[in-house]
Amino acid sequence: IFLFCCREPPCCAGLRVFRNQLPRKNDFYSYEPPSENPPPETGESVCLQLKSGAHLCRVCGCLGPKTCSRCHKAYYCSKEHQTLDWRLGHKQTCAQPDHFDHIIPDHNFLFPEFEIVIETEEEIMPEVVEKEDYSEITGSMGEALEEELDSMAKHESREDTIFQKFKTQIALEPEQILRYGRGIAPIWISGENIPQEKDIPDCPCGAKRILEFQVMPQLLNYLKADRLGKSIDWGILAVFTCAESCSLGTGYTEEFVWKQDVTDTP
Repeated sequence: IFLFCCREPPCCAGLRVFRNQLPRKNDFYSYEPPSENPPPETGESVCLQLKSGAHLCRVCGCLGPKTCSRCHKAYYCSKEHQTLDWRLGHKQTCAQPDHFDHIIPDHNFLFPEFEIVIETEEEIMPEVVEKEDYSEITGSMGEALEEELDSMAKHESREDTIFQKFKTQIALEPEQILRYGRGIAPIWISGENIPQEKDIPDCPCGAKRILEFQVMPQLLNYLKADRLGKSIDWGILAVFTCAESCSLGTGYTEEFVWKQDVTDTP
């Protein structure tokens, strides 16, 4: 499952998720799992260019239909990324085609890469949330209607309960960035913008979609999202996939992601 996030959300929906179910033996990846030992530090940049198949942008890794007009060996998704790569080293390698290779310099464009450590969570007994007494509000706001006060009190009480449950559930591992639990209910951070069953579209095969995993807001700290200028943000990202895990061959099928913000945004 691949979850893509746009750095500038106003340009589009900002989030897309795709599923692919290749068998272990396939034409694209090694049958053996990768080594758990870290690779030796050689000081060289990581090679991100495919030796065959589709041409990818040297900056972001997306499809690169555009090519350098001089060497015809460097591919880009846009003029902006071609300009960035030119400033960061391609200007020198382009003039020496015999020495041109597929080593990609660090453009400081992609998000940092980390290893995710997976642990089983112990069951947590929920804390008892004390209900606040809203009776004093009535006396201090005599002009407000009693119905409006009751509605406000119920809404705030529900919000407090949901957020308290969220904090209690993550108390053992406050730095967790992802929660995997296929078919379970997500842990919402707010009472606002919680999807109903009708809001989750069915898979193209006709089966229902169920929760696969949820991404926590703590991940934003590791991605250093506040340093990107136009910052991305979320409260919870809930990823829903086909309940039947339908066969897709070697292709990709788009699944569904629901974004819940900490506060309701227009």
